[in-house]
Amino acid sequence: MLSKEGNRLVYHFDAETLWIEPWGKNALRVRATKTNSMPTEDWALIEPSNPIATIELLDNEASIINGEIKAVLSRRGKLIISNSNGKVLLEEYTRNRQDPQDPKCGAIEVEGREFKPIPGADFYHLTARFESLDRNEKIYGMGQYQQPQLDLKGHDLELAHRNSQASVPFALSSLGYGFLWNNPGIGRAVFGKNVMSFEARSTRVLDYWVVAGDSPAEIVEAYSGATGKVPMMPEYGLGFWQCKLRYQTQEELLQVAREYKKRQLPIDVIVIDFFHWPKQDAMIRELKAMNIELMVSIWPTVEKTSDSYAAMLEAGHLIRTDRGLRIGLDFQANTTHFDATHPGARSYIWETAKKNYYSKGIKLFWLDEAEPEYAVYDFDNYRYHLGSNVSIGNIYPRDYARAFYEGMDAAGQENIVNLLRCAWAGSQKYGALVWSGDIASSWVSFRCQLAAGLNMGLAGLPWWTTDIGGFHGGNPQDEGFRELFVRWFQWGAFCPVMRLHGDREPKQKQVGTTGGAGCRSGAPNEVWSYGEDVYEICKKYMGIREDMRDYTRQLMRDAHEKGSPVMRPLFYDFPGDERCWDVEEQYMFGGKYLVCPVFKSGQRKIEVYLPSGAEWGSWDGGSSYQGGQVIEVECPLDTMPVFVRK
Repeated sequence: MLSKEGNRLVYHFDAETLWIEPWGKNALRVRATKTNSMPTEDWALIEPSNPIATIELLDNEASIINGEIKAVLSRRGKLIISNSNGKVLLEEYTRNRQDPQDPKCGAIEVEGREFKPIPGADFYHLTARFESLDRNEKIYGMGQYQQPQLDLKGHDLELAHRNSQASVPFALSSLGYGFLWNNPGIGRAVFGKNVMSFEARSTRVLDYWVVAGDSPAEIVEAYSGATGKVPMMPEYGLGFWQCKLRYQTQEELLQVAREYKKRQLPIDVIVIDFFHWPKQDAMIRELKAMNIELMVSIWPTVEKTSDSYAAMLEAGHLIRTDRGLRIGLDFQANTTHFDATHPGARSYIWETAKKNYYSKGIKLFWLDEAEPEYAVYDFDNYRYHLGSNVSIGNIYPRDYARAFYEGMDAAGQENIVNLLRCAWAGSQKYGALVWSGDIASSWVSFRCQLAAGLNMGLAGLPWWTTDIGGFHGGNPQDEGFRELFVRWFQWGAFCPVMRLHGDREPKQKQVGTTGGAGCRSGAPNEVWSYGEDVYEICKKYMGIREDMRDYTRQLMRDAHEKGSPVMRPLFYDFPGDERCWDVEEQYMFGGKYLVCPVFKSGQRKIEVYLPSGAEWGSWDGGSSYQGGQVIEVECPLDTMPVFVRK
């Protein structure tokens, strides 16, 4: 049965209810369930000021139009979505006999919306299937995966968070649409050449949002409007950040800060990685005097011997397992995670952090989600209980960020920057700065980070960074690693946030016995730790980053006001140049700078494609080129090619 309920097109058949309604300009939200009532969670979406949709009911079908997007629903429930020009954007993949008039009617009984019951639970294993309408379609976004490909067509992606993997299920299509899988459960996305599908292992509802647009910028900005935009990046987020795994003592950290100031190097932030010290007021005051902001790492874990454990246990602020010991992590101690879905737990964590850190002048929080964050979301092994015997299998990282952002919002003061290893759709509005996790210090890993950063920006998270030099290993005295470090550092100057981090070899000796001293510090990881030649190159690019501060601030303002990615693929600014859709090793830093990282050891020349429709100048201003051509340029070790759009 097809009907109109206010501004919503509704379909009922057997146990299924389906809603289609306008959700922002040129966009529709589609929901379906086989439970008794439609679940009410909006998840990533923000309630919009909706235009009035045009809904038409006919004998064999119904349609709903919202601006440039139209959905047509057959009397047996098949959905087709097109734009105002009649171009089909999405068509459900069904192969059954429910509608013999469907030209794709088939006997194999495959549903476009499959709700497979989970025995013994009020949940379904959900699969949504769509036709692959164009084998040449290109798909971008979807968050951060450790692979070099930017175009995701043909890919099979896990929808789950792991260390260095952040699933943000928004897909940008070259066909002119954006698609948000608005379900935070563990699942799978397949962009096949025959079928595109999205799965959730455990859910009560199908929920997705789709928008039509004439350009990638229009689509991404609409998506950012639907899920929220980042705050304005604080001034201290625009410069250079120093970090390593890990400073064992306050004196070690202060010596590093003093050396940066002694050398008159620009530095905005220094990070205390995990296991910091309980009494550090004097250290903070000295850093403040040097105009260096301090970031501390706060894990969402509570040790059993902690002063907070008993109180949080009694209040129900800790996660629970369905069997066995309540130990979520055994790194350095037996710990469990706080329950970020519990409002009281979020308030408790914020008040504790505010008392211990913010009151001392620390403005930045690195909310580390610990090593096995994927276990938190594993429905087969862990369950989170809300209310009376209600189990859910999905908790998403933005709750961790929310615990801090909500408290800061109540204070009504400065924006907080949450440096997170994972994020989900909508995390950006809570000040989420995603870094690409504990990645290898290798050329292969370096190449993967470019695709990760670009696709994160297209998925609505413009604040993104990576460990310059990689995390695992790398000896500052090794000439091969020094070359990799230089190329990574040069690229880092043109990332949204420029942060040096890593666990270098060989490890230092243990210093002290408290404050996590049992976890030794990595080898020195400051810019002067790599020899004089490397130091001069680092100094050069730190200066470039500082000279771009006004420009970078404007990019951050665009991200805050419009949702624009800070770093983006060439096609974002040049959608009419077909070749730009194929370039995957260059990108734009804002609309002005064309950045060409060097991804191969020993490479001293590189081919560069200059997008058509613009004139390009070399970084030093010595050469000028017309767009629409490939040129070969020199890239000696001290130079990464960057071109300026005139």
